[in-house]
Amino acid sequence: MFISSRREILALACMMTDRLSAGPALHFTPKVKNVIFCFMPGGVSHIDTFDPKPKLDTLNGQTFDGFYQIGAKKETNRKWLKSPWSFKQHGQSGAWVSELFPNVAKCVDDLAIVRSMVSGFPLHPRANLLMHTGRNVGGYPSLGSWINYALASENKNLPGYVLLHGGAVPPGGLENFSNGFLSASHQAMPIQAEGKAVANIEPADKASALQRAKLDVVLEEDRQFLSTVGTNDAIDSAIRNYEMAYKMQSTVPDVLNLDKESEATKKLYGLDAADKHQRLYGLQCMRARRLVESGVRFVEITCPEVYGGNNGTWDQHGELKKGHEGNARITDTGVAALITDLKARGLFNETLIVWATEFGRTPHSPIADGRDHHETAFTVWLAGGGVKGGMVYGATDDVGMHAVENVTTVHDLHATILKLVGLDHKKLIYKFGGRDVSLTDVHGQVIQKILT
Repeated sequence: MFISSRREILALACMMTDRLSAGPALHFTPKVKNVIFCFMPGGVSHIDTFDPKPKLDTLNGQTFDGFYQIGAKKETNRKWLKSPWSFKQHGQSGAWVSELFPNVAKCVDDLAIVRSMVSGFPLHPRANLLMHTGRNVGGYPSLGSWINYALASENKNLPGYVLLHGGAVPPGGLENFSNGFLSASHQAMPIQAEGKAVANIEPADKASALQRAKLDVVLEEDRQFLSTVGTNDAIDSAIRNYEMAYKMQSTVPDVLNLDKESEATKKLYGLDAADKHQRLYGLQCMRARRLVESGVRFVEITCPEVYGGNNGTWDQHGELKKGHEGNARITDTGVAALITDLKARGLFNETLIVWATEFGRTPHSPIADGRDHHETAFTVWLAGGGVKGGMVYGATDDVGMHAVENVTTVHDLHATILKLVGLDHKKLIYKFGGRDVSLTDVHGQVIQKILT
């Protein structure tokens, strides 16, 4: 569980708010209404997925003439390591995709693959926070919180920011999904894959009139308290939010109810898979489609923690083949299904899908079946409205060590995502601590070449 039952009750209340709490108006004509962020915690190996390096086949097993260092630890006994998976070109674009992702490969003409990402932080907690909040320390709003602050939910009975998780918290903790200094109504509402999706959503009183009467008593007490202290945003927000939580009780179960989904759609998402984790991840991908279809602005899907310990499931310092194959099996079907389903329902052009990890992995290793953290080169991809499908942007050197062409930072990625939802990253600001604070701080350039 992410939080205790009592806090779940409060969170359901404080996370719900109406359009009155939204931040600034749109700066541009938006290309999309919603964002689905498929986060792959742990560090997906770029050279084993979307960035093939044939030269590593030649260098495989030869001594790496350099060193690897994180903190005080400095390793010199390392060798080049080729990819254990083959790559093929797919689609009309001919983009290269590893055999790890056979289903996503079928959608390659819808993807803008950015091969030139850099992070700057080789440690999971800091890199995760950077990817989510634009900072490498806690206390700042996440990307989803900023978008929720600016745009709010299109559905007044649903939150603007939802986290679909598999029971694990990525390194960096809940700060990855935090509202920071923004109102609590802008933090993520968690929905878990297994068991009861949302705790305490069902009313204690089956009789709606009785429940309404109890709520009215609570609200009246809050209003009386507010009248004694004068203007107080926290109290005023609580009054509005309890009303919204009351409305949500009838909306959330219906949105998460899959009874109306066809068997063909369920099969598309892999809900019939033999692997339990694949079924649950596919379920969360289907829920993501249902949530954006219902007006939720920002949905994040994280992976179940199966192979990588508590540092992120893609963190394979050893057992690279087992871990990456397992994680790819769990996620490939659901992610591809999400693209296919959104297109079939006419939602693809109004939705942005972002597939990302916090950093890449080294092309060299002290062992024959593992790779270490690598912040100077990794890959992400985007798909959906406003994005040029079937293209590769940027490049790394011939062994995948460094981004060398169109080097792209996390702030650049954030600026681009904000542009697509109609927001200028330089103008989306919030006064805090005596200064104007933004998601990208003083950094970031929109990746114009991947946009339509």
